[in-house]
Amino acid sequence: MRKRGWTMAMDLGSRVDALMDGLRTDLERLTAIPSVSFPGFPPEPLQQAHDLLVDLLRDAGVERIERLDLPGTAPIIVAEVPPPSPDAPTVLLYGHYDVQPPGDEALWQSPPFEPTPIDGGLGLRARGVADDKANIVVHLGVLRAYEGKPPVGLKIILEGQEEYGSAFDDYPPTDPDRFACDAMVIADTGSIRPGSPTLTAGLRGASEVFVEVRTLDEARHSGEFGGAAPDALLVLLTALGTLHDVHGDVAVEGLRREEWTGTAYTQEEFRSLAGVRDGLPLMGTGSLGERLWSGPAITVIGIDAPGVDHAASAVVPYARAKLNLRFHPQQDPEEAQGLLVTHLQSMRPFGIPLTVTSGDAGPGFEPATEGPAYRAARTALREGWGKDPELVASGGSIPLVNGLSKAVPGAEVLLFGAQDSMCNLHAPNERVLFSELRSAVVAEAAFLREYAEAYRAGNRS
Repeated sequence: MRKRGWTMAMDLGSRVDALMDGLRTDLERLTAIPSVSFPGFPPEPLQQAHDLLVDLLRDAGVERIERLDLPGTAPIIVAEVPPPSPDAPTVLLYGHYDVQPPGDEALWQSPPFEPTPIDGGLGLRARGVADDKANIVVHLGVLRAYEGKPPVGLKIILEGQEEYGSAFDDYPPTDPDRFACDAMVIADTGSIRPGSPTLTAGLRGASEVFVEVRTLDEARHSGEFGGAAPDALLVLLTALGTLHDVHGDVAVEGLRREEWTGTAYTQEEFRSLAGVRDGLPLMGTGSLGERLWSGPAITVIGIDAPGVDHAASAVVPYARAKLNLRFHPQQDPEEAQGLLVTHLQSMRPFGIPLTVTSGDAGPGFEPATEGPAYRAARTALREGWGKDPELVASGGSIPLVNGLSKAVPGAEVLLFGAQDSMCNLHAPNERVLFSELRSAVVAEAAFLREYAEAYRAGNRS
């Protein structure tokens, strides 16, 4: 490898090591801000996080920083570092500074917005520390590693309402010049397990469907009317029971499922992560990759029906359920949602029709993985973690990825970062490991170096 000052691979790790104390301090400052973007939480912490990040970007050498305001949306930071030369590529770096609500604070081992060292100082516990503030700190670390002068041009997008949904998801295609780049690093993911460098190569799509049934004008005494009066809750449960076969595989015809050929969890890892009770089987058949990433999943996430503690001895007149559908990254969201709606509409439990309503639907995403940016990323992640990277997918979705890819259809999209699948994402006691943070900073910095060289070589050939 040709020497380019301290950006040589042999020096980059040492450079990042010297920055780690400062990065830890800034991560603690950022995670101490309760920047929850959900309704009912105060907006001031979002502004506080925004302002801190602007200051940190300036301190890291970024001069061009703008604030993008969209209706009903937390302020978006749009920063830019010009390319160092006409033949250098531009890379877009993305992260979000808002966080999920902490949930039941009694389940936390320490207050969720008091960043607390864990495992003898090997990591940090706080709400949002992994999702997604550590990944923002990765971007800051890369800027510091290059002293504000990276070998590529940068466009840095830090938003404050990703967790709840915002107008920004659909904004990029309306202003494509602002987001023009050659490659993107979407830092809202991480490794399948600590120490295993991982590129996320697929995101399942997501949809909501509501199904309801009314059978009586009002509840009626179950002793006098039960056995003939149609029970709305029983009708609903019978319909929901048709969504899966006896093995737990989704039984809605037409939902796409394919073999998964990348890396996946082991059974033991998944049981531990999901908290599956001892002795219980997992749902479905086939590999975990198929069940979680390249095949569909239907989850009943809510039911409106009388509660058990206050239930009367009466036939239930009305019941409703909310379903969450996850589908193959390449399946059209309207098609997938329509298949579920059609399936439920065709049901007539005990001869009784259902009312089925479509909710929100968002597409999945599957990037191309054979371009120069991906080749550079594989080399870079190997440098950051010391081993070859693996390809995984995600059952979750990142709506903005589709907006950005529509705005810049020719840009390669990379998803990696400092999270890992064991970090308690969206759960109590969320944490990040400093070893993963350090590896992600080295990897992203190495990616910019490797991609700049590959881009120049490609233009010369």
